[in-house]
Amino acid sequence: MQAFYSLLELLGMLVTDPRTGVLIALLIVAAASDWRVYRIPNWLTASGTAFGLIYNTAVPMSTHAGLLWAFDGLLLGLLMMLPLYALKAMGAGDVKLIAMVGAFLGVPGIFFAVISTFIVGGIAALGFALFNRALGRMLGNVKNMVQIMMLSAIGGFRPDAHIDASKSVGKLPYGVSIGIGTTGYLVARQLGYL
Repeated sequence: MQAFYSLLELLGMLVTDPRTGVLIALLIVAAASDWRVYRIPNWLTASGTAFGLIYNTAVPMSTHAGLLWAFDGLLLGLLMMLPLYALKAMGAGDVKLIAMVGAFLGVPGIFFAVISTFIVGGIAALGFALFNRALGRMLGNVKNMVQIMMLSAIGGFRPDAHIDASKSVGKLPYGVSIGIGTTGYLVARQLGYL
């Protein structure tokens, strides 16, 4: 029964606090765009980031929230995704979308949203690889990426890696995983699980 009331509160929050509703709407548009054309538009991430920063400054969620809190979330989201972008495992639109989410959620919310996104993305990637009978290639690619990340961290140089098209498992619209993972985190937080 408590879960039902928590979900009602979440629905009420969509009306009383536009922050959550706007974030979910932006995530739906981004996921749909990524699904259809494998691109997340810059206008969406830029306007969403601006809204998150401005709204959190004008109407902070709590006394410690505000512009710096929102900017810290943006920066943490960006820093968590940049290694995957450097390895060409993720597109720039995905990185900008997570940074936008950070502007809405601040710290530590963005950390949990990114972890949720990684879980959803991992499950989607496994399903995609199994469906395309390419699990061995995918696991080999993951092994290579981890090795390159470790070597670049130890050696202190920027990784210069890419996966050959012949070894690629295919394109996965990661904006969908970001949308599902972030929304899942918001619901779990509202239900009191996080």
